[in-house]
Formats: sequence, structure tokens, C-alpha cells
Amino acid sequence: MNGIIGKKVGMTSIFDDAGRNVACTVIEAGPCVVTQVKTDDSDNYYSLQLAYGEGREKSTTKSLQGHFKAANTTPKRKVAEFRDSDLEKAIGDTVTVDEVFAEGDKINAVGTSKGKGFQGVVKRYNFKGVNDATHGQHNRQRAPGSIGAASYPARVFKGMRMAGRDGGTRIKIKNLEVLKVFGDRNLILVKGAVPGHKGAYVILEK
Repeated sequence: MNGIIGKKVGMTSIFDDAGRNVACTVIEAGPCVVTQVKTDDSDNYYSLQLAYGEGREKSTTKSLQGHFKAANTTPKRKVAEFRDSDLEKAIGDTVTVDEVFAEGDKINAVGTSKGKGFQGVVKRYNFKGVNDATHGQHNRQRAPGSIGAASYPARVFKGMRMAGRDGGTRIKIKNLEVLKVFGDRNLILVKGAVPGHKGAYVILEK
């Protein structure tokens, strides 16, 4: 097994062996239920589908209700698939965090970043702004500046970095270090920041 689904609890810090204070993210990872096993014979590849987080039956579609019932489990909030050729688990089995990760592992974290709403170029793309308040400048400190040429090409190129909706996108942070694993409490401490707000679902994978 090479991954698990979790929920972001928040951030804290711990002291490492050298006495340094290290910032880390606390994630409640698992236990997850195996809801589907894909093999080369049936789907042309190997993977395990995991489900996590208690959901409401009335908020779950009929097809998903039957899917979870076949795995002998209650409706879940989050479902994710992990490619894995070593299929030791069967449908209905439980996957815990200490089975998947150990201290010192390098993992990737996938989540949805915090939504920031409509933002200008200074916040969205770290533009400097015009900044020069003299020589006739008025309210230009956070302006984007020039966005193109004049009569040629007489248009704005696609992909120009301008103001717009910021955040709320799927982000993968790679090579995060696992600092601690508490199997009895289903907690994992990951060095650094992980995308998402408190309570957001996070996919952890090797």
C-alpha cells in the first residue's frame, strides 16, 4: 500500500534530535476502508480504492450506496484510488496510517488550497506594483502596469497574469518528511505546510 486519505487537523511544532524547532502539519490519516480492488484482468491495471470520513446516507447517491454496501461499510465522504501492484488487501479491509508510513519517509500531499476570492496581481502573482508615488503617480501602488503593446498586436495575449480568482485549486506538495506516526491515534506529523484549511481532506502518497 502506498497511500492513504486523511483530514488536516492543524499546525504545530516539535523539537528534532538537534534541538531545532520544526514546524509541522498534523493530519488525521485513516482508518480507510478498501471499497474496490482493480486488477490487470478486470481493469488492465492494479489499484486499491480507499474511502474515508463518515457521510450521510441521504447525501450519497444510490449507486454509491450500493458500492459501499458491497464493501460492507457505511457511506463515506472521500474516495481516492491508489495505484499499487502489491494487492494484499481485499474489499472491506481497513488500512491504517502506521501500515503505510513510517518516520523518515518522503511523501507527497495532495489537497485543495484555501480560496482567496478575487485578488489583484500583487497578492495573486507577487507583482511589485508601480511603487513610485511621485512624478504624477496616483493610486498606482498595486497596479499591474502595462499589459501589452499598442496598435500591434492590438490585443492582450492569452495567459497574461492579471487579477482574478485566487486559490481553491488542487495542489501537490512533494517530498515532505514524515516526522512522527501515532498509529494508536491515527495521526501523522508531516514537516512543513500542507495545502487546505483545517478539516480539509488530504491525500498522502509515497
